[in-house]
Amino acid sequence: MTVKEIFDTMSYGPAPESAAEALAWLVDQGDRFGHFINGTFTAPGDGFNSQNPATGEVLATLTQATQADVDTAVAAARSAQPKWEKLGGPGRARYLYAIARLLQKHSRLFAVLETMDNGKPIRESRDIDIPLAQRHFYYHAGMAQLMESELPDRAALGVCGQIIPWNFPLLMLAWKVAPAIAMGNTVVLKPAEYTSLTALLFADICRQAGLPKGVVNIVTGDGAVGEMVVAADVDKIAFTGSTAVGRRIREATAGSGKALTLELGGKSPYIVFDDADIDSAVEGLVDAIWFNQGQVCCAGSRLLVQESIAERFHAKLRARMDKLRLGDPLDKCIDVGAVVDPMQLKTITDLVAANDAGATYQAQVDIPEEGCFFRPTLIEGLTPADRLMQDEIFGPVLVSCTFRIPAEAVELANNTRYGLAASVWSENVNLALDIAPKLACGVVWVNGTNMFDAAAGFGGVRESGFGREGGWEGLSAYTKPHAKSKALAQVKGFTGQGSGADPIDRTAKMYIGGKQARPDSGYSRAVHDRSGAILGYVGLGSRKDVRNAVEAAAGAKGWSKTTGHLRAQILYYIGENLSARAEEFAHRIDHMTGRRSGAKEVEASIQRLFTAAAWADKYDGQVHGVPIRGVALAMKEPVGVIGALCADEAPLLGLVSVMAPAIAMGNRVVLTASEPFPLAATDFYQVLDTSDVPAGVVNILTGSHVDLAGPLASHMNVDAVWSFSSTDLSAEIEKASASNLKRTWVNNGTALDWDTDHSRRFLEAATEIKNIWVPYGE
Repeated sequence: MTVKEIFDTMSYGPAPESAAEALAWLVDQGDRFGHFINGTFTAPGDGFNSQNPATGEVLATLTQATQADVDTAVAAARSAQPKWEKLGGPGRARYLYAIARLLQKHSRLFAVLETMDNGKPIRESRDIDIPLAQRHFYYHAGMAQLMESELPDRAALGVCGQIIPWNFPLLMLAWKVAPAIAMGNTVVLKPAEYTSLTALLFADICRQAGLPKGVVNIVTGDGAVGEMVVAADVDKIAFTGSTAVGRRIREATAGSGKALTLELGGKSPYIVFDDADIDSAVEGLVDAIWFNQGQVCCAGSRLLVQESIAERFHAKLRARMDKLRLGDPLDKCIDVGAVVDPMQLKTITDLVAANDAGATYQAQVDIPEEGCFFRPTLIEGLTPADRLMQDEIFGPVLVSCTFRIPAEAVELANNTRYGLAASVWSENVNLALDIAPKLACGVVWVNGTNMFDAAAGFGGVRESGFGREGGWEGLSAYTKPHAKSKALAQVKGFTGQGSGADPIDRTAKMYIGGKQARPDSGYSRAVHDRSGAILGYVGLGSRKDVRNAVEAAAGAKGWSKTTGHLRAQILYYIGENLSARAEEFAHRIDHMTGRRSGAKEVEASIQRLFTAAAWADKYDGQVHGVPIRGVALAMKEPVGVIGALCADEAPLLGLVSVMAPAIAMGNRVVLTASEPFPLAATDFYQVLDTSDVPAGVVNILTGSHVDLAGPLASHMNVDAVWSFSSTDLSAEIEKASASNLKRTWVNNGTALDWDTDHSRRFLEAATEIKNIWVPYGE
């Protein structure tokens, strides 16, 4: 072929990458692998084959871990952890730097092995996966170096169990291992059954770097091994994978006290406005959905295109699809490689075949006769209710519908149970930055897609999971406060047969939607003082009261759009009004609790309100230093509706310490008052009534924490549940939270020192980080 013919046809000849070094490494290992435990490879055992999905060739035989293997790995990690943490941040940083340099030194070997094992094109492994993995170890080496000065009040969690998927085997390993060991933890990692080879090569790198034995342990096998890791004696579980499995892990770890982060599925919208650069948007879409054969949790798999340009956009897109090159992933000219496994190929094929809605177009391209290949596919004209618009396909399949106005685009984009990422395409930066904060997701890319960096946290909301990986925000998942926790004994109120202390009936009602409300149950109970005299009556809340309170909170969503300055003014006002009635509240607290600390508790509550007011317009996001010509804006957004079981032992301070930072950040709250001492909370809503708090922002229920915890934790419109009750309901709350994978903060039967100001912890729990990537320049 002449140069002229090449330019005329724009065809590419093959540019194969040699697999010789990767095959030689496999041969050196005997083509059989055991586990990597306590710094050495174990003898290979009974196992399974790892195959090249593009050819079906068996690359190696891996060992199926047994319970004994997992126990040995956890024991090795547990034994190594204290010494590893004691080494200090600078000491750990040297090992992370060494690992990063070795990843660079062997980058081509890693890239080729990744492509052979996973089926993704070599140019993606070479130019994206491996450099990003290196970047994570370099970045977190710096985090380790800075930990003692920048995170002086944080400590390592201990042993972390980590389970990663098959779509980005080495990169997901780096996302999890690097921050964990940087903060002084040790790890037991289970790679995906389909793609374990680069994890085992990484183990070899750890050995070359001289990493102390037991710091990194790797066990291989199927999902049963993952279940063993989840059930093991570890302090944290970090999981990336499907939402269904993430939900089961949430249920399995409920009440165990294990920290948990989940990075799950997605059905990310790709929104194209009529003023977008259409050619750029088409090219970006190729990257969004056909990158890694669409096997990407944040793939832009839902195209939402403005109606006025839809026909032209789809025509250009179909033309571009026909130019995509499918074939041998080791060919550097290939755009789309092989799906990871025949089972995944069957799943994709069956989902597309079962669809009878819209118009299906498949790229007119040649595909190999052998191997797990699937043509890039576009399905136009779907409605939001169609299955393929809602379910994650996890393959090279794009579904599409149109919108007319920006508000409709937002509604369509958010019409999903997921919330991982989104792309917005518009040449009008005002429009793009107006839309981005309205999208329910953890990452928004403006005029771009699939931009990642270790400095910018990645993660989702809703059923896409919780927690962030990368950046400062990602470190909190691998650390805990230095302070030791004490067991919290159940706090009980006084009982008695005495008459009322006041001849006037004092039946306190609940506070729902800015109004006093009788309990739906029609039942109430007496609250006694130490002598047995009745101080008053409170309603016994039920599931229907929770429903009414959540509806009121959901209806007050305008509170999230108010300015921090306005929220601060209202919090100051609450504090001032509470101060005016301080003596009355102190007297009430002393009577209920039988103590003489009421005045101190009221004063501390006033200070918490003023502190939350001070933070309301100062708890800022940041601009991450990411390697693009642009910015990544880490925006702190409210979680939404937060349900909380307030502390029993501090009837006013426990309620205010929860409420104030939550509403300061724009959340709405449903608060269950102290069970034994609820009258301070029912007095407090009188303060709210006189402090310009909008209806529905604060709702207060009374009654049994046991009866109210389940309805709160299982309610699909509640976004987070916190429990500081002296009745340990942690297991019930965490298990019920799996319904919509809401965030939880439970005490696991331990006490929180309410005399200490924990405002920063509450502010962190009351916000989600959304990273908005904004490239700039012509």
